[in-house]
Amino acid sequence: MSKLTHIDGDGAAHMVDISAKNETVREAYAEGFISMNPDVLEAIKANSMKKGDVLATARIAGIMAAKKTSDLIPLCHPLALSKVAVDFEYQDDGIKVRAIARLTGKTGVEMEALTAASTALLTVYDMSKAMQKDMVISDIRLLSKSGGKSGDWTAE
Repeated sequence: MSKLTHIDGDGAAHMVDISAKNETVREAYAEGFISMNPDVLEAIKANSMKKGDVLATARIAGIMAAKKTSDLIPLCHPLALSKVAVDFEYQDDGIKVRAIARLTGKTGVEMEALTAASTALLTVYDMSKAMQKDMVISDIRLLSKSGGKSGDWTAE
């Protein structure tokens, strides 16, 4: 098993020192899904939810969350992100969310992309729960990452 980067020699959690790392362009893509009833999906498409434009609000929430990842996830470095985007794709039984995070820096942006996708999904839920409380958020995952010493990775 490889050495855990966030555990020191005594077994205590710590923030990884990235000061000696080289800056590279780093990018990560993440996705997730929220399933819902057809009437809820149609209301979102028609922009007829009482709380307002669900996807516009979810997009902004995802972007804001990516920028605050280090406040939410212990030991994450605060990052100066150069790009965060959140996009949506209607499916027959819900909405797929895809998020991208990018920067030129010394550490990866996987957690930022995952946080953006997760928060966008939570926002869709929050704005739609008056119509359906049993929506299911699922399949949140990293799709790919690039940059850094470990190089590129893509999910199968």
